[in-house]
Amino acid sequence: MTLHRREAVKTLLSGRGELLVVAGLGSTAWDITAAGDAPLNFPLWGAMGQAAMIGLGLALAQPRRRVLVITGDGEMLMGIGSLATIGAQQPPNLTLVVIDNERYGETGMQETHTAHGVDLAGVARACGFEYSKTTSSLKTLRSIIHEGAGPNFAVVKVAAEKLPLVLPPLDGVALKDRFRRALLGDSAEVLSQKR
Repeated sequence: MTLHRREAVKTLLSGRGELLVVAGLGSTAWDITAAGDAPLNFPLWGAMGQAAMIGLGLALAQPRRRVLVITGDGEMLMGIGSLATIGAQQPPNLTLVVIDNERYGETGMQETHTAHGVDLAGVARACGFEYSKTTSSLKTLRSIIHEGAGPNFAVVKVAAEKLPLVLPPLDGVALKDRFRRALLGDSAEVLSQKR
């Protein structure tokens, strides 16, 4: 069963509470923004292939917080080595969700390797992820994101559709500062003043 990406992301983020969300460059950043821009969203502008590693850093630095990385198949293929690093670190509070339309959406909808049988969930499983599946069960996936011991990995197959852009704020520094304040509260200001 193929889902629609915006509906899938909105479902995954509904009732998110204090969940920290990192979104990869391009479509997944637009998807989380379409679901509702929030201070605990960290959409990447210009760091393709790095969403998983930023999520790992957050999960290690904030072990009491749940961290969700939402990225695309093209970006995950670019940063596939990050799966081995995450598997070695074993952060129990980290979940990666790959929104897989089997296309490079930002460069013209060319097919990615997942359109030709590459199994990202199988790669993550081989790297030591606690849960790693291709799924269309968003209810199960929401439970894993919020409660399952990780690291966890899921591929959600979605339709290859071009959607209108719903851009997050364009200022990367402002996004970083907003996220930092939402995460650290008053201590974010104290840390800024020490620099």
